[in-house]
Amino acid sequence: MLMKWYNEPPVWEQQESVITVTAGAKTDFWRRTQYCIRDNGNFYYQEVTGDFTAQVKIIGNYQNSCDHAGLMIRIDEKTWLKSSIEFVNDLHYVSAIVTHNDSKWSIVPLAQNPDCLWLRLQRRGDTVEVLYSLDGKDYIPLEVAYLTQQPTVQVGLVCACPQSDGFQVTFEDFQIHTHSSQPNSEIGFLN
Repeated sequence: MLMKWYNEPPVWEQQESVITVTAGAKTDFWRRTQYCIRDNGNFYYQEVTGDFTAQVKIIGNYQNSCDHAGLMIRIDEKTWLKSSIEFVNDLHYVSAIVTHNDSKWSIVPLAQNPDCLWLRLQRRGDTVEVLYSLDGKDYIPLEVAYLTQQPTVQVGLVCACPQSDGFQVTFEDFQIHTHSSQPNSEIGFLN
């Protein structure tokens, strides 16, 4: 799997199927709603064409409000979707942000602050479904959204630290499975 950085973070390392990142200071992806435009979050991605499922396990050392890490599908700075576990007011939330020139943020509080969280994005045509899991087995739907009719998109890991100097996050077992006429068609694993 050939992956590359959009806004490479100050510190990161990869060992087999585990990537550890220190999110950059004062970074985020956000457009216009209530406040600024930011396009400086850390995004490690590859291009994917057609329908797919992407998933990852996330273990974060969240320190400050709005620290977050998750998955992103991006076309350009004005069209993207990211889903993450986000730390807000000392609580963990699962969030989804859909952006078509302006960002729309949906969040669901978690009953506890989990040690880890699994996220899954499923693209079917122009639609993306966001799901999350506390155990890596049972997935809960969070959002279904229109994203784009463009066949090729950037898909990968995202993290950002909008209000402070960075935090460390570990991504494990990142996978992208394409949906083709062949069952279990895979384009890669992070390793």
